[in-house]
Amino acid sequence: MIGISAGAVIWISCRPLIRLMICVLSGYFITKADIFPPVATRSTGQLLLNILFPCLMFSRIIPAFNTSNIHALGPLILVSVLYELIGMLIAWVIGKFFWVPHRFRYGLLVAGCWGNVGDLPTSVLLSLTAAEPFHKDTDQNLSIAYISAFILVFMVTLFPCGGHKLIALDYVGPDVESEEIIEAMRIKRKKLFHTTIRQLRHHKQPETQETDLENHREKSVTRACSTGTLRLDQVEHVHDPNAGNHTPHDDGETVIHTDIMSSPIYSPTPTEIGVMHNRSEFAEAKNKTTSWDSPQSNHSPGREGGVLPTTNDQVSTLSSVTSVVKPAARRFTQVYSYARDFVKSLLMPVSMSIILSFPIALVKPLKALFMVVPGTNMPSAPDGQPPLAFILDTASFIGAASVPLGLICLGSALARLNLPRNQWRTLPLGAIATLALGKLVIMPVLGVLICQGLVKVGVIAAEDKVLRFVCIFLSCLPTATTQVFLTQVYSGTGSAEHLSAFLIPQYILMVVTMTALTAYTLQLIF
Repeated sequence: MIGISAGAVIWISCRPLIRLMICVLSGYFITKADIFPPVATRSTGQLLLNILFPCLMFSRIIPAFNTSNIHALGPLILVSVLYELIGMLIAWVIGKFFWVPHRFRYGLLVAGCWGNVGDLPTSVLLSLTAAEPFHKDTDQNLSIAYISAFILVFMVTLFPCGGHKLIALDYVGPDVESEEIIEAMRIKRKKLFHTTIRQLRHHKQPETQETDLENHREKSVTRACSTGTLRLDQVEHVHDPNAGNHTPHDDGETVIHTDIMSSPIYSPTPTEIGVMHNRSEFAEAKNKTTSWDSPQSNHSPGREGGVLPTTNDQVSTLSSVTSVVKPAARRFTQVYSYARDFVKSLLMPVSMSIILSFPIALVKPLKALFMVVPGTNMPSAPDGQPPLAFILDTASFIGAASVPLGLICLGSALARLNLPRNQWRTLPLGAIATLALGKLVIMPVLGVLICQGLVKVGVIAAEDKVLRFVCIFLSCLPTATTQVFLTQVYSGTGSAEHLSAFLIPQYILMVVTMTALTAYTLQLIF
């Protein structure tokens, strides 16, 4: 940054987190003091989701977006989807190498995929963009408007797309003891290690193995031809594994001896070559042919040697048609149910406020109803303001309460998590540490690389510094506390015991990594 010392950059980076931690600790301590009971927390959460946060989005999107910067919506959605996919991939890899509790095997994917894109980045960016090197008059609204794209992707992927159902899968079926999971993971890692070593050894001499196999095949065919046990028209079938079936028609036909069939080239079971192993198999096939022509079969001969369907055939045909119709009807019901849930999820207040705000922000006559738009004539109210300006002012006034209340609820949720004090050895420490490092160390590095790459290829405008900062900053987010509430609902007991051990280390590490990323990003962009 030009004209700003390193100490000033560090202070600018730390200041928003200090304010954030004060709000979070306030919620933590009033919960521990029994001043903020669970009933009050749930009620506050409903206020946040249905009133406060929708008002905040509405009041920030309309002034921030216009036809000149709406193109930023595409890169924001792209980056948001990439972060979720990379986070889920990191969690999936962790689940392959480290053991996790049985009741958290799918919750791990949710914890890796969906970060806290709501109150945390909103609080930090409101504080950062209110001072140098940002412009308070425009960048505050613009930063929150950019965050709204991440929130929209979060809401759509978690609820309409069914991401929350992964948490429900953790509680299907009986529980499995941790000792069994640890032993199974140990065996799995050992098997994976030996398989990798074996593949590396075979990869060194692939051409030698193929040559040996071809030589063995040629020797087997030559030996069969020399002993007279393989017809010449069958040699093509031996060399061409894709040849069609060849079925013998008489009992005197020559067959391959069992010594050739037991060679490594052949399978001990009948193959597509169509040659009988021995004469007993041909006898069985002949008996089957005889029984096929018996009067007890379900077909009767016709005048021209064909077959006519009997009553049994008609019944089987009707049953087969019914069996096809039933899955089709069931599939239609499933698609209809999914579409209904998708639409209902889009009608949530937060999603609706974001979706409605964009047309108002882009259509000038509509936007002129709420705020002054240069070049657009709109009759004013008696106070000289646009006719619906009071709605935007009210939304801004109500939405201002969403950030501090959201952080207080975050502290309250962390205070209710039960972290086992004397049971650290029984916890999946490898998965806990790796997930924290993956989301708060690896993801920010990948976020910087992705955003810088998108800037170089022209997807993200280099001059839009707020867009670049938002995209990089939102790569360093811990797991969303929304998962706590969803886990408490789906568990049936109201507890989220396994999630707490994964969540708390992330929010502690966040203070360090988010400060470092903010300082580095400011130095990189400005």
